[in-house]
Order: sequence, then C-alpha cells, then structure tokens
Amino acid sequence: MRVIGIDPGTARTGWGVIEFDNGTLKSIDFGCITTTTEQSSGERLKKIYEDLHAIITDTTPDDMAIEKIFFNTNVKTALSVGQARGVCLLAAAIAGQQIYEYNTSEVKSFMTGYGRATKNEVASKVKEQLQLEEMPKPDDVTDALAIAITHITRKLNLD
Repeated sequence: MRVIGIDPGTARTGWGVIEFDNGTLKSIDFGCITTTTEQSSGERLKKIYEDLHAIITDTTPDDMAIEKIFFNTNVKTALSVGQARGVCLLAAAIAGQQIYEYNTSEVKSFMTGYGRATKNEVASKVKEQLQLEEMPKPDDVTDALAIAITHITRKLNLD
C-alpha cells in the first residue's frame, strides 16, 4: 500500500509518500510545494495543482490522506488554506485516488499518544518510524508524513 500525505497551504504544501511493504513503513519521497506572494492567487493554486499532479503521477500512491481544515480565527488564512486544500483534493480525484481526511489532533494523538503534542514531538516520531537520518524540513513535510503514517496504520489496523 502506498499513500501520499498532504499538509495543505497556499505558501507551502507539504507532501510525503509512504509505502507499507513486508511489515515495514518506508518513505518513498517527500517535499514541499512552495509559492510566493508575488504570484497571483490563481497562479499559486495552479502551481500547487500542477506540482502535486506530477508528484502523484511519478509516485503512484493508492490513497491520499489530507489534513482537515481546523477553524481559524484569521478568516483570510482559513480561506487561503481551504483553496489550497481544494486544489489538492481535485488532483487526487482526477488521479482516481481515494481521499481520507484527518484532523491535526487526531494525527498528533496517533503519532505521540497526546493530541496536543508539539511539532517537534511529532517530527521525532516520524523520523523514528521511517528510520530517517534527519527530521524532514520544513514542518509542513513532517506533518504530511505523519498524516500518511496515520492513514496507513489505521487502514491496515496496525495500531
């Protein structure tokens, strides 16, 4: 089973592809799609879509696991993240992937046993579970990998 995890955002969309094979979780690839404020909103969303489409085509995941939007007191930020998230969902739907959604506290709780864990605590668990030499950067990438790990483990009832 191969899953792409997504931590959506307009400035940075973290992604990570994880595979479960022979009882082991393995990182296939990960990274961050970045856009700039110099780009128009449409250009930013187009870049996220095109880059994510290429990643999905190259890595052929079975499922997409994506972070749910949490209510944000900054409406402008919430709308922006929602737009980026929508583009990610569109890329998955066009690729024919099943889409699964997880909220932040659910992923934190699964990864660390505590729903209010710090980003560093989650990153440490990601590094440990995937046997990586370093913690992936930026945090958006680590979050995406944690979402993918959570999905695979839950779907296969490994927890």
